[in-house]
Amino acid sequence: MPRERGEKVIATNRRARHDYTIEKSYEAGLVLTGTEVKSLRQGRANLSDGYAYIKGNEIFLDAVHIPEYSQGHWTNHSAKRIRKLLMHREEIQKLEHAVSAGGYTLVPLKLYFLDGRAKVEIALAKGKREYDKRQTLRERQDTREAERAMRLRNRMGE
Repeated sequence: MPRERGEKVIATNRRARHDYTIEKSYEAGLVLTGTEVKSLRQGRANLSDGYAYIKGNEIFLDAVHIPEYSQGHWTNHSAKRIRKLLMHREEIQKLEHAVSAGGYTLVPLKLYFLDGRAKVEIALAKGKREYDKRQTLRERQDTREAERAMRLRNRMGE
């Protein structure tokens, strides 16, 4: 029986939603060492440069920064080591077909604890071009302005 219940978010990759169009997301377990888990429990991680890749029938997470544990000693882990992800073989094969077809990449979106176990949300994403990013920002700004105008109109009517 796990001691913890629910989901505790450690880190999110907000930049990924700006730079990529998210097609589908998957949940994967992480293979971690003891000091990595302790460092994550302190809420320290950075997903901004991270990516995932498939090698053979396994999937790996690279360039995710989990800093060394402050009370660790010679057993401490390296901060940017390659970490193996745990997923079902069928899911890995689907991802491999999509990535090998071209245009798609695997990006980590969120790192969290679910019932005491470390999980990462991996997204099958397609890179946005510069004009797509500008268009997304413009749409978001337009919706904010419309909501602001609606709130102002509702307040005036009261």
